[in-house]
Amino acid sequence: MTMAAPASSSQSPAHTRKWPRALLALGRVALGVIFIYAAYSKLHFNGAWHVGDYRFFFGMVLDSYHVLPAWGVDWLGMVLPWFELVLGALLLSGVGLRWVGSVASVLLVIFIGAMLRAKLLGLEINCGCFGNNEKLGTLTLIRDSGLLFLALAVTIGAFLLRKRRTELPS
Repeated sequence: MTMAAPASSSQSPAHTRKWPRALLALGRVALGVIFIYAAYSKLHFNGAWHVGDYRFFFGMVLDSYHVLPAWGVDWLGMVLPWFELVLGALLLSGVGLRWVGSVASVLLVIFIGAMLRAKLLGLEINCGCFGNNEKLGTLTLIRDSGLLFLALAVTIGAFLLRKRRTELPS
């Protein structure tokens, strides 16, 4: 009795090879939408656009963390919503996904670190994640940790799929 040799990856059904790509696309789209919503919530609140003065409102939230000097709060308050918007758009488009996913992961690690520090210091502040009215708490940390897990999965998936694509013969 002879045993059949297992099928190589090039002989596996096409539908099983599509799953990793579909999951990667779903993850990057979800993460992209979340980053775009985070930017939107910092620029549009209380029923109006605050493109001219958002940085002052968001700056107050950033300052409550007691991490940055005044110039850093002002600069980050001005730049972060637009950075999140661009990051979200790049995630949606899939352009440079390995590096965009890496940047999203690092950004979430920084966010979680700042929130964890504030929580350990007992600061009762707004997190600033999705606008100015969300209190920092354990659920906020759990949610952002889940987002970090998703960002890492997208990043690792993008690197693995890229590696697999370069290993396949043409």
